Parts: sequence; C-alpha cells; structure tokens
Amino acid sequence: MGEAVDVFDSAAKIYDEVRPGYPEELFEEIISFMGKGCCRILEIGAGTGQATMAFARRGFYVVALEPGLNLLHYAQKKLADYPNVKLLNLTFENLPLEDEAFDLVTSATAFHWITPAVRYVKSARALRKTGTLALFWNRHPRPYTGFFEEVQSIYSEVVPEWPSSDNKLTDEAWIQETRSSILASGFFGDVKVRMYPWTRVYGSDDYIRLLSTYSDHITLPEVRINQLFEGIKRLIDEQFGGSISRPYLSVLFMTHKLES
Repeated sequence: MGEAVDVFDSAAKIYDEVRPGYPEELFEEIISFMGKGCCRILEIGAGTGQATMAFARRGFYVVALEPGLNLLHYAQKKLADYPNVKLLNLTFENLPLEDEAFDLVTSATAFHWITPAVRYVKSARALRKTGTLALFWNRHPRPYTGFFEEVQSIYSEVVPEWPSSDNKLTDEAWIQETRSSILASGFFGDVKVRMYPWTRVYGSDDYIRLLSTYSDHITLPEVRINQLFEGIKRLIDEQFGGSISRPYLSVLFMTHKLES
C-alpha cells in the first residue's frame, strides 16, 4: 500500500476538494444493518475524513486509520470538533490490534489497497461476535455515454497501454467478485449489497483536478499527463459547454461476522 499512500498524499488538498463523497442514505443503511447497542467503529483508510465525518456527526466513537500524513492533517482539521474520533497515522497491516474491540469495521474506497492475506482475517479479529463489516466504493457506471464515450479516443491515443473500457469488469461482475471474496474468506455470513446512483457536475478545471487525484493518472510522466489533461479539458470546453455531469454508483457491501 506504500506507493498508493504516497500518490494520494501528494494530492491531499485537491483530494479533499474534488473527490466525491457518499450519499447519506448509505450511512443510514449501515447503521440500520448494525442494529442497536453500537457503536465502536474502526475505519480503514480515512483519507481526508469524508466518510469519517458521517459517523462522527452521529456521535459514534471512531478510530480512523490514515497512513498519509497530509491526508491525516486535513482530516484532523475537519474533525477537530469531534472528540469521539481518534485519528492514527497507521496502516491497517501495522495496527496493534485488540481482539473483538469494535462493533463495525468499515472502509470507503480503500479496502482493496490492503494486503490480501490481511484484509478479512484481521477485520474479523477486530470485530466482536456478530459484528459488522461494511465496505463501500464509488464506481463509474457503464456503458459510458456522451463525454465519457468521446474521451476514450484521447485515452487510446495518449495511453494506449491502458485497458479500454470494454476490457474492464462490468459493475455486475465486479460486485459478484467482491461479494464472493468476502464469503470465501470464511469469516463472514451472507453479504447484503446496496447501490446508490447519483451525479456531480464538474467544470473542466475541477474535472482535471479530480483526475489528478487518481493513482494511475498521477504516476504518468509529466509530458504524457499534460497531453492527456490538455486534450480532456479542450474536449469539455469545446464540445460540452465547459462542464460535464459525472455519474457515480456508490456500492455498499454489508455482512456480519460469523460466530466461531
């Protein structure tokens, strides 16, 4: 996870300003699923605290892990008025863990960065009996249309080695793969999946700023990333009136720890 941490951490300010959050209904669904008698929460990969805030505002005690120092500092500023939140500059892999200390282990668009051998076994250790694992990600639903279909030609020209959208997993296949990996761990029961479609409008400058927080974009050589961004900005300004509506699909996976 180290390389990913460095990439995201270098773009902390932009990350905080332009990365999408998550629908309030998603957090309400998690809380309803957990049931009464909660709650101590362990959050893996807090970033700048976008999801952390949703739990903090509801009064839950949250231990939030963020290995990127710049990201952590943004989260600390944002959550300064919430003494119920404890932010730690640690990876999940390096967290000294008290067994069965949490009612909920959660992660927002970060769980895939955890070492596979650690993901589920350590999450299960962290949870009390029948505790909850809630994982969620933002996806770009397909098929691509409008700008997102048009922009593929720019990607094909500048970064032809990247897989085309046709070669990526469909949302349905990705959901099934993620659900199956949770079940295959042997630590968790039936997995509930909830989906929340929504949109956010970006001007051309902010859309480029959004792309500059993506790990695959950031790590391109300067000449190529400039070429890519210039082409995308020109397309938005000249053919789409200077702004685009970016669709999101927030996908939530919820399950309870199996009793041993």
